[in-house]
Amino acid sequence: MGKITLHNIRVFTNHGCLDEEGKIGSEYSVNLTVKANLSPSAESDELKDTVDYVHLNKVVKEEMAKRSKLLEHVAERILTRILSEDDIVTFAEVEVSKINPPLGGDVEKVTIILSKER
Repeated sequence: MGKITLHNIRVFTNHGCLDEEGKIGSEYSVNLTVKANLSPSAESDELKDTVDYVHLNKVVKEEMAKRSKLLEHVAERILTRILSEDDIVTFAEVEVSKINPPLGGDVEKVTIILSKER
Protein backbone atom coordinates (compact mmCIF):
# COMPACT_ATOMS: atom_id res chain seq x y z
CA MET A 1 0.00 0.00 0.00
CA GLY A 2 1.15 3.53 -0.68
CA LYS A 3 -0.07 7.11 -0.53
CA ILE A 4 -0.06 9.98 -2.97
CA THR A 5 -0.72 13.46 -1.58
CA LEU A 6 -1.32 16.69 -3.45
CA HIS A 7 -0.60 19.62 -1.13
CA ASN A 8 -2.10 23.09 -1.33
CA ILE A 9 -3.96 23.04 -4.65
CA ARG A 10 -4.90 26.70 -4.90
CA VAL A 11 -8.22 27.70 -6.46
CA PHE A 12 -10.19 30.93 -6.71
CA THR A 13 -13.92 30.18 -6.85
CA ASN A 14 -17.29 31.15 -5.38
CA HIS A 15 -18.54 28.70 -2.73
CA GLY A 16 -20.59 29.85 0.23
CA CYS A 17 -24.07 30.45 1.58
CA LEU A 18 -23.93 34.23 1.21
CA ASP A 19 -24.97 35.84 -2.09
CA GLU A 20 -21.88 38.06 -2.02
CA GLU A 21 -19.62 34.97 -1.84
CA GLY A 22 -21.14 33.79 -5.10
CA LYS A 23 -20.51 37.15 -6.74
CA ILE A 24 -17.02 38.06 -5.56
CA GLY A 25 -15.53 34.63 -4.86
CA SER A 26 -12.57 33.85 -2.62
CA GLU A 27 -9.43 31.78 -2.34
CA TYR A 28 -9.39 28.12 -1.41
CA SER A 29 -6.74 25.54 -0.70
CA VAL A 30 -7.23 21.80 -1.18
CA ASN A 31 -5.12 18.91 0.08
CA LEU A 32 -5.85 15.46 -1.29
CA THR A 33 -4.45 12.10 -0.18
CA VAL A 34 -5.20 8.78 -1.86
CA LYS A 35 -4.12 5.28 -0.94
CA ALA A 36 -3.50 2.56 -3.50
CA ASN A 37 -1.29 -0.41 -4.20
CA LEU A 38 1.75 1.33 -5.67
CA SER A 39 3.93 -1.80 -5.84
CA PRO A 40 3.17 -2.53 -9.52
CA SER A 41 4.21 0.97 -10.61
CA ALA A 42 7.25 0.92 -8.34
CA GLU A 43 8.45 -2.11 -10.30
CA SER A 44 7.20 -1.30 -13.81
CA ASP A 45 7.94 2.45 -13.91
CA GLU A 46 4.75 2.81 -16.00
CA LEU A 47 2.05 5.47 -15.51
CA LYS A 48 -0.67 2.95 -16.37
CA ASP A 49 0.17 1.05 -13.16
CA THR A 50 -0.32 3.94 -10.75
CA VAL A 51 -2.64 6.78 -9.80
CA ASP A 52 -2.15 9.68 -12.20
CA TYR A 53 -1.85 12.76 -10.01
CA VAL A 54 -2.44 14.99 -13.03
CA HIS A 55 -5.92 13.44 -13.17
CA LEU A 56 -6.39 13.94 -9.41
CA ASN A 57 -5.55 17.64 -9.76
CA LYS A 58 -7.96 17.93 -12.70
CA VAL A 59 -10.81 16.39 -10.67
CA VAL A 60 -10.19 18.79 -7.78
CA LYS A 61 -10.14 21.84 -10.05
CA GLU A 62 -13.25 20.79 -11.98
CA GLU A 63 -15.29 20.08 -8.85
CA MET A 64 -14.09 23.24 -7.11
CA ALA A 65 -15.28 25.23 -10.14
CA LYS A 66 -18.90 24.12 -9.54
CA ARG A 67 -20.57 26.40 -7.01
CA SER A 68 -21.68 24.85 -3.73
CA LYS A 69 -23.07 26.45 -0.61
CA LEU A 70 -21.13 24.09 1.67
CA LEU A 71 -17.52 22.92 1.55
CA GLU A 72 -18.73 19.48 2.61
CA HIS A 73 -20.72 19.21 -0.60
CA VAL A 74 -17.81 19.99 -2.90
CA ALA A 75 -15.51 17.67 -0.90
CA GLU A 76 -18.01 14.83 -1.28
CA ARG A 77 -18.12 15.36 -5.05
CA ILE A 78 -14.31 15.22 -5.24
CA LEU A 79 -14.17 11.96 -3.27
CA THR A 80 -16.99 10.34 -5.25
CA ARG A 81 -15.35 11.12 -8.58
CA ILE A 82 -11.91 9.90 -7.53
CA LEU A 83 -13.23 6.58 -6.25
CA SER A 84 -15.44 6.09 -9.31
CA GLU A 85 -12.83 7.09 -11.90
CA ASP A 86 -9.71 5.38 -10.54
CA ASP A 87 -10.11 1.69 -9.77
CA ILE A 88 -6.85 1.25 -7.85
CA VAL A 89 -7.63 3.97 -5.29
CA THR A 90 -8.85 2.28 -2.10
CA PHE A 91 -9.08 5.35 0.14
CA ALA A 92 -9.25 9.11 -0.41
CA GLU A 93 -9.20 12.03 1.99
CA VAL A 94 -9.75 15.66 1.02
CA GLU A 95 -9.24 18.84 3.01
CA VAL A 96 -10.96 21.92 1.61
CA SER A 97 -10.02 25.25 3.18
CA LYS A 98 -11.62 28.64 2.63
CA ILE A 99 -8.96 31.32 3.07
CA ASN A 100 -10.05 34.44 5.02
CA PRO A 101 -13.67 33.32 5.47
CA PRO A 102 -16.27 36.03 6.15
CA LEU A 103 -16.82 35.16 9.83
CA GLY A 104 -16.73 38.65 11.28
CA GLY A 105 -13.29 38.11 12.82
CA ASP A 106 -9.65 37.54 12.03
CA VAL A 107 -9.64 33.89 10.91
CA GLU A 108 -6.92 32.62 8.57
CA LYS A 109 -8.99 29.78 7.15
CA VAL A 110 -11.70 27.26 7.85
CA THR A 111 -11.16 23.65 6.80
CA ILE A 112 -13.40 20.63 6.39
CA ILE A 113 -11.97 17.13 6.07
CA LEU A 114 -13.85 14.20 4.55
CA SER A 115 -12.70 10.71 3.61
CA LYS A 116 -14.09 7.66 1.83
CA GLU A 117 -12.89 4.15 1.20
CA ARG A 118 -13.96 1.19 -0.87
